[in-house]
Amino acid sequence: MPHSLPPIATGPGHPWPMGASLTGNGVNFAVFSTHAEQIELCLFSPDGRKELARLPIHEREGDIWHLHVEGLGAGTVYGYRAHGPYAPERGHRFNPNKLLLDPYARAVEGRFRWSDAVMGYKIGSPRGDLSFDTRDSAFAVPKAVVTTPIFDWGDDRAPRHAATDTVIYEAHVKSLTALHPGVVPGLRGTYLGLASDPVIEHLLKLGITTIELLPVQSFIDDRFLVARGLTNHWGYNTLGFFTPEARYMSRAALAEFQMMVRRLHQAGIEVILDVVYNHTAEGDEWGPTLSFRGLDNASYYKLAQGGRYYVNDTGTGNTLNLTHPMVLRMVLDSLRYWVEVGHVDGFRFDLATVLGREAHGFDPSGGFFDAVRQDPVLTRVKLIAEPWDIGPGGYQLGGFPHPFQEWNDRFRDGVRRFWKGDAGQTRDLAARLLGSADKFDHSGRGAGTSINFVTSHDGFTLADTLAYEHRHNHANGEDNRDGHHENHSDSFGVEGPTDDPVILGQRALRKRNILATLMLAQGVPMLLAGDEIGHSQGGNNNAYAQDNATSWIDWSRADAGLLRFVQRLTALRRDLPILRQKRFLHARQRPSDGLPDVLWRRADGSVPQSEDWHDPSFRCLCVELRFAAERGDTSPDAVFAVFNTGPATALVLPDTAPGWELLLDTTRPEHDAFGPVAVHEVPAQSVLLFRSLSPQPKETP
Repeated sequence: MPHSLPPIATGPGHPWPMGASLTGNGVNFAVFSTHAEQIELCLFSPDGRKELARLPIHEREGDIWHLHVEGLGAGTVYGYRAHGPYAPERGHRFNPNKLLLDPYARAVEGRFRWSDAVMGYKIGSPRGDLSFDTRDSAFAVPKAVVTTPIFDWGDDRAPRHAATDTVIYEAHVKSLTALHPGVVPGLRGTYLGLASDPVIEHLLKLGITTIELLPVQSFIDDRFLVARGLTNHWGYNTLGFFTPEARYMSRAALAEFQMMVRRLHQAGIEVILDVVYNHTAEGDEWGPTLSFRGLDNASYYKLAQGGRYYVNDTGTGNTLNLTHPMVLRMVLDSLRYWVEVGHVDGFRFDLATVLGREAHGFDPSGGFFDAVRQDPVLTRVKLIAEPWDIGPGGYQLGGFPHPFQEWNDRFRDGVRRFWKGDAGQTRDLAARLLGSADKFDHSGRGAGTSINFVTSHDGFTLADTLAYEHRHNHANGEDNRDGHHENHSDSFGVEGPTDDPVILGQRALRKRNILATLMLAQGVPMLLAGDEIGHSQGGNNNAYAQDNATSWIDWSRADAGLLRFVQRLTALRRDLPILRQKRFLHARQRPSDGLPDVLWRRADGSVPQSEDWHDPSFRCLCVELRFAAERGDTSPDAVFAVFNTGPATALVLPDTAPGWELLLDTTRPEHDAFGPVAVHEVPAQSVLLFRSLSPQPKETP
């Protein structure tokens, strides 16, 4: 029961803004619930351990409950209790014994700890989730804290890199910095460690324009992981959509996140957040009551017929109900908060198909997409969709509306299969090299719509893709049943590490070929943090629970040669605008010179015919690129790229340019001054890149 407090002056307050907001003489609280019969505001001591008062909220405007409390200020610790029917069979799970986190909490006090008391039902009861638990959960759950977002941004400016100029680096705050020798030990694994000079210098030398961070909104560890001594390292288990995850900072809260963004912006690097608005940490009917479930289960979640069970399009137990206007409002408010208060430059939406699924199925004109696309704040940041989930019609690659970009797993699988030597992949590679126009060239979308990647946090690292044919996820405690089973990987005959110099050489060359393909393709390349230095996870392709040396990048074992090679690739991409065009290329004739903007060739110089594209022995693909015909560019510049997954073969260079200069040969990674060439041979298993020579000026008589 709450301890006594001096008399507290309260007033009706306002239904806006949502959450807790400072006024001139106190704090205004506003919380949503359609089905609650009574809501209480609970005030706590600064350390969150003692409940000091319960104040009933009497004012309600529509479905917004609101109250003003005089004399409160920043630092006030609070939570809610909601009264109403406990009728799971009808979708209602109200239980006032459970302290609830404000869905709009801007900061939290205390860490969540698992206890049977956080369950709305009695563990072990024969009635299961239909039973009712009377234990108070306040001791085990984090509380919300009233904050002020004051931060000195100085002259901070968003870098706003165009899609054509963007190179994304997908990283985990802790894994990137936990073992970095240049980061001060006390800052390793934190936002400030990521913003330190050594990390920023690495990103700049690597040619990175944009860092995409795995979830940093507050999340909790799953109970089954805690029982195994593990954690939810990736963070796809969100509890607070407005609060930065505390494990990556000290008590400075949001300010440390803001300092990180400001430092990265000063270096010209954008910050994109991987966000999880498809589900919450409360799980299914057997999960805890922490916030949304206790405030209004029937509104916040999509429920199966009858209401007791949850729609599970996410594979995590529940699915947020974005078809409800107040849930959609919360998501939009959260997104705007991170842009306006956190100055982030965009979002990658986890399982984004969920966000667009209406009652009739996935709809690119659904409520979420319409709301985002008309929002004056959100339309100026990058929006990236992971275009799949496990629900009906869940795979929607290419189906999202402008301005959404999309993770392109077809690029990942196609490139891996081509270099692995799978038959019949050359035709697919051609489509991927041109930005996957077959998927994305519609509705005015540009070639930058395709986020090209060959690895991501979910799956093998690049080093492991070329060292393991089978997943090795035993450390996750799921009997190696979790993670992808189809990786299109190649161990070169030895599963795992080897000292065989021949195999090591083959693996190193394959890495360079794959990375070169990534950086030479139209679209936006995304590099997985650590791939540039050969990071391995020991064959674990689902390291979501490995907050340890498995996922932490070991900088002491960095492959310096590979790092230099990746730096060359990003420099080539930056210096050759033909490789990163805004428009899709469709072999249309250029008005300036009558040449097509794309011309495919075989190694002998001939143009592939229909039967060639279907020939499984067609393994050396050449492409000549110019600026798009629609661009109206009169530049005679061209590049000629060769992708050979077969044996060495003679190469006939095109006669459409005065000559060609070799810029890249993946079999000679340290060689960077090739010069003009007249004839050439394509080495086995290689990527070559040529640039056209400028026409020689005519001599004046």
